[in-house]
Amino acid sequence: MKTLCVVLSLVLPTIAIADNLTIDKVYHPYVQAMEKEVEWRMVAADGDHLQRLGIGRALNDRIFVEGYLIAAEEGDTFRMQGYELETRLQLTEQGEYAIDWGLLLELEKSHKEDEYELATALLMEKQWGRWVGAANMWLEYEWGDAVKDEFETATALQARYRYSPKFEPAVEFYAGENTRALGPVAMGDIRFAAGKKLHWETGVLLGLSEKTPDATLRVLAEYEF
Repeated sequence: MKTLCVVLSLVLPTIAIADNLTIDKVYHPYVQAMEKEVEWRMVAADGDHLQRLGIGRALNDRIFVEGYLIAAEEGDTFRMQGYELETRLQLTEQGEYAIDWGLLLELEKSHKEDEYELATALLMEKQWGRWVGAANMWLEYEWGDAVKDEFETATALQARYRYSPKFEPAVEFYAGENTRALGPVAMGDIRFAAGKKLHWETGVLLGLSEKTPDATLRVLAEYEF
């Protein structure tokens, strides 16, 4: 918790909040050479579900590229919502500086409408003993026929305790134009053969504002090989 407070104090004064980059996941700035992954994640609140299915791979020890299909479930209706291409860049070696740095670039297109989102995030991470603090600072630009052309920003913060490789409890905070949420998250790795593992995350984020749902569930499963 002390780690989370330190990160909040450093990051919150610079936030101008956004609506679309809200509760999702916290990214880390690291890239493993030769890594490949299949990822599924879901965010659910007020009966609606947003799901992503992605396939990605490392191009080298600094660049990771992943593509996603995005689908939404609203009541009894399940529909394709969009497509996303994501590139993660590791800017510094782990432990090279006081904070490890990375950069994330995303381009998303709506499935049917001529609408686009271009986003970039600065990824930061620091370790204090068994505690690890991570921060994602987002800048987004959206445009299209049915949306207002505008810039927006958002943030996601995480403080986690490295209890064991299979289980790490954490606290996360998300801020967006229509979002203020804070809540507990758990994650871990289940290892199989050499170089193969299943990474899992699940958490419940509690709304801190009137525009934020009372509770938002997020789930992630990522198979790395």
